[in-house]
Amino acid sequence: MTAFQGRTALITGSSRGIGRALALTLARGGGSVVVNYKKNAELAEQVRKEITQLGGRAVTVAADMEQPEEIERLFAVAAQEFGTLDYFVCNAAASSFKNIMDLKPHHLDRSYAMNMRSFVLGAQQAVRLMPDGGRIVALSSYGSIRAYPTYANLGAAKAAIESWVRYMAVEFAGRGINVNAVNGGIIETESSGYFYDVPGMAPLSGVLPLIPKQRMGTAQEVADVIAFLLSPAAEYVTGQTLVVDGGLSIVSPPFSRDLSGPLT
Repeated sequence: MTAFQGRTALITGSSRGIGRALALTLARGGGSVVVNYKKNAELAEQVRKEITQLGGRAVTVAADMEQPEEIERLFAVAAQEFGTLDYFVCNAAASSFKNIMDLKPHHLDRSYAMNMRSFVLGAQQAVRLMPDGGRIVALSSYGSIRAYPTYANLGAAKAAIESWVRYMAVEFAGRGINVNAVNGGIIETESSGYFYDVPGMAPLSGVLPLIPKQRMGTAQEVADVIAFLLSPAAEYVTGQTLVVDGGLSIVSPPFSRDLSGPLT
């Protein structure tokens, strides 16, 4: 694989989960990566070492995506180390999982800052480092198109991100920059564990059988789709949201498992 030879990516939240899987995928293809993390320097350093072992080049940068000045510093380091960028992947996300009536103003403010604002500010910085064109990809989730318990704060933010993707795709097309989103379903990462391990939440054992593929997705499966959007094969794809959910978002009651017998 040499699809990413000589290319540089900045991936937010790339010390673990989908971000880590993508960073290593790009490294296998010859790419270099700016590995962003918030707190866990040890995990980020492990990713940097793995990228190096795969023949790529990487630098780790601690930056809280809720803080505009830290976003600026993150991209300043990227410019200092690599000069330009080819890819910006907005992967880092956080929010509060609460019923709507329990949301406080600071919950709303932090979700806006961490998800929507960080994407827009990051995209602005990235475009300035893409004089010869590039790719921007934002991570979304199926909470942007479906409603389920305690996810309103993040789901609404993800829906807004998908809208920003469409607007950016139009505005940045003349610069040779494609902008897309990847909408993940139930993916086996620490983030999904954090959501489903909350007392009172529906157990995964009852949720997974409702998915046509009847299993969780993997971080690598999502990373592979992102890698496609970054690759030359996706040159004519922009303003789109690709769904990676094992068919979860296309089914609705009555479910196949609810049938009482063969249909005739």
